[in-house]
Amino acid sequence: MTASPDLPGHLIQAASWSAMLGVWRNDDGPAVVSAGARWSGAELLERAAGAARHLRSLTDHEGPVPALLASSGPAVAYMVGGAGCGRPLAPLGPRLTVAELGPCLDGLGGDLLLTEADFLPLAEELAERCRMRLAVIDDPVYRSGPPLDLTADPAATAFVLHTSGTTGRPKAVPYQQGRLALRTRLNAGLCQLGPGCVYATASPFHHIAGFGNYAVALAAGAALAPLPRFTVEAWTALAGLHVTHALTVPTVLEMLLDAGVARLPELRVLQYGAAPIHPDTLRRTLDSLPGVGLVNLFGQTEGSPITCLGPADHRRIAIDGRLELLRSVGRAAPGVEVRIDGPDEHGVGEVLARADHFFLPAADGWLHTGDLGRLDGAGYLFLSGRRGDKIIRGGENIYPVEVEQVLEQHPGVREAAVIGIPDRRWGELVEAVVVPARPAQPPDPEELRAFARSRLAGFKVPSRWRMVDELPRNASGKLLRRRLLPSSEDENA
Repeated sequence: MTASPDLPGHLIQAASWSAMLGVWRNDDGPAVVSAGARWSGAELLERAAGAARHLRSLTDHEGPVPALLASSGPAVAYMVGGAGCGRPLAPLGPRLTVAELGPCLDGLGGDLLLTEADFLPLAEELAERCRMRLAVIDDPVYRSGPPLDLTADPAATAFVLHTSGTTGRPKAVPYQQGRLALRTRLNAGLCQLGPGCVYATASPFHHIAGFGNYAVALAAGAALAPLPRFTVEAWTALAGLHVTHALTVPTVLEMLLDAGVARLPELRVLQYGAAPIHPDTLRRTLDSLPGVGLVNLFGQTEGSPITCLGPADHRRIAIDGRLELLRSVGRAAPGVEVRIDGPDEHGVGEVLARADHFFLPAADGWLHTGDLGRLDGAGYLFLSGRRGDKIIRGGENIYPVEVEQVLEQHPGVREAAVIGIPDRRWGELVEAVVVPARPAQPPDPEELRAFARSRLAGFKVPSRWRMVDELPRNASGKLLRRRLLPSSEDENA
């Protein structure tokens, strides 16, 4: 991958992500900003060194350390410190339940679980179930020891993010230092990130769109404005932090537009992802944010970006009326090869991609995305669906089998099938199709909702319920899930 000549020099020269962070070593400018604190670059690295010393004191195990974290200065310091001391952190989602988090710990090794104080009850239950030691973190001690070692081996792991495979089981994705450096160069160029910028995202810290993007911004020399949880008020508060770059999902963007607060005074680039943007939303965004560049990056935890729909594409859409491009996720990002495997008569097949900045390609060198799509003559990628029937609600991935297995534990449910229903605001809503154990006395949907919520994160709980006599199956008994989906007439009604 050829580095852009517009990139800061430290990005072009560094061979690892940690080495890129050296740009902050003697920098008195802001690196982490919030309503209550301002850390300079030098202070962030000093705190990261303190975090590294704390981690070494907690465990001799050199390997991933799971942690329940939200977006905050201390969380960033521990992520940077873990990368610098051979104890890379694996942030976990504190909105998930113990049953959902448990499988994330499989295969990580070690017996230590970190948590912020806000998540202590959940962490105690998780640590007890998984027989792990628990440590609570706070602002790391700094200015009391040697500086953090930033000379990382490119093959070393900087941190670990989790995703779910097509069966819904979480998969650990190690972010290697060298590949992360390549991703940083690419994303910094596509999003015009560098010194003097301030980056914010409302995505959860454990997502690639959360710390995965904070990592890119920080290494590019941009300050971070951590946003622990999205609210309209939290977004408007970013105006006082001089935010220049932000990431959101179309669902949240519509909320901000409806509230009339999408505009931030110094915003230059607005990045969105997880779903295409609706033409009406684009028009409203362009009207509300004149001069702001829009960027849509498509990718996965295992490798991103794959494609990019950049500011020039959005201008073509707005000026030339090329609304069909909004149904695409753009063209292959620089250095990325994209092809369609096993295309049908409409050119639709599985999307495969290959690039040096991907973290978990298959043995053949290609990343098998599990997404179905087609390429047009200009190279724009149009997604058609997902293998494995994954549902995406407001940017959150939901796997039907996981929800079905929970519902079928209820005594009033004989069988259940879960599908995604198209929705204007959320992208998709979760609908449960239930076969009652006693047809004459079907379970109350509110009771099922409470039952599911006690075992699943809120975004996975069905919002629609349908009772049926039986589920459609083929001769071998396999569920014919597509027969449960609404017809095109229903969708347009």
